[in-house]
Amino acid sequence: MKRSLDTKFIKLLEVKESNLVKTFHDLRDFIIEIYPESNELLYHTHALTTVFSLSDKLSDAFCMIPIYTNHLNLGFNKGTLLEDKNNLLIGTGKLIRHIPIITELDYRNSKVEKLIMSAIEFAKNDMDKPTKSIGKVISKIK
Repeated sequence: MKRSLDTKFIKLLEVKESNLVKTFHDLRDFIIEIYPESNELLYHTHALTTVFSLSDKLSDAFCMIPIYTNHLNLGFNKGTLLEDKNNLLIGTGKLIRHIPIITELDYRNSKVEKLIMSAIEFAKNDMDKPTKSIGKVISKIK
């Protein structure tokens, strides 16, 4: 079953370049294929972002897709705490790290899939309590 994005998110996404939008949808599908139980939290701050979480809380997130004007990333909320044997992650933040995404070759591979699965396991172990929200899209866009 295909998940529907919030209409406000879609309107903001529609103004982006078509290749960027296509890559976003494919990357989103890739993450959902790996962990269909994840919830998506939708935000529009400095970037249009979908955050994949074990619950309805940002603190239980394992990865995200921030969409900027000309590019997007596969971000990991606690990337500095993950084991990154293949040195895929870049960034200088206290916790967040990301993989720059240009084409599907940047993410549709076993190394990235293993990193996402590792982030999911980390989030499960770090989670305070179980959630009742499973596979939902939750808009935080006002």
